[in-house]
Amino acid sequence: MRLAGVRTRIVGLEKLDRSRTYVFMSNHVSNLDPPLLLPIIPGRTSVLVKRELFKIPILGRTMRLGALVPVDRGNRDAGIAAVNQAEDVVKQGIHMTIYVEGHRSYDGKLLPFKKGPFYLAEDCKAPVVPITIAGTHYAMPKGRFAIKPAIVTVTFHPPIEPADFGTRESLMEKVRIAIESALPEEYRS
Repeated sequence: MRLAGVRTRIVGLEKLDRSRTYVFMSNHVSNLDPPLLLPIIPGRTSVLVKRELFKIPILGRTMRLGALVPVDRGNRDAGIAAVNQAEDVVKQGIHMTIYVEGHRSYDGKLLPFKKGPFYLAEDCKAPVVPITIAGTHYAMPKGRFAIKPAIVTVTFHPPIEPADFGTRESLMEKVRIAIESALPEEYRS
């Protein structure tokens, strides 16, 4: 990414307690998001990943070795199984990182959130850390393969503790508000 001219600015990471296990929930607008975000997260993290990527020979094997969790986005029962598998990973003390919209946004604005990540948060009672990635939409939007130089800001918002979750809908709204608050004005609702 540095060779392509992408520079990263990190905000709020210092506020996380490195001895705790978190469920990180992030927006997703670019193929640059995972290679940018995952190395920043302290400690070991797993990711909910679309099942199709596990079919790519070297990538799929690497993801299996890394305890990444495949999810079939079009199958409700498979989604429930993925949430259960992710819960097992979190119980081992491994963070879970989820792109909460389920797929990349074309226009940089937040898409509707998938419900599975919020079931996971409720079930494993781990604090949720909303994350906003801003700038990757400019550097490499969905559908483009070239990378433009850009400054990308990754904002780690304060953790939402299980005692503060409220209802699932309330938690979804808290995460949406946090993520949207650090997006550039033109990408907010």
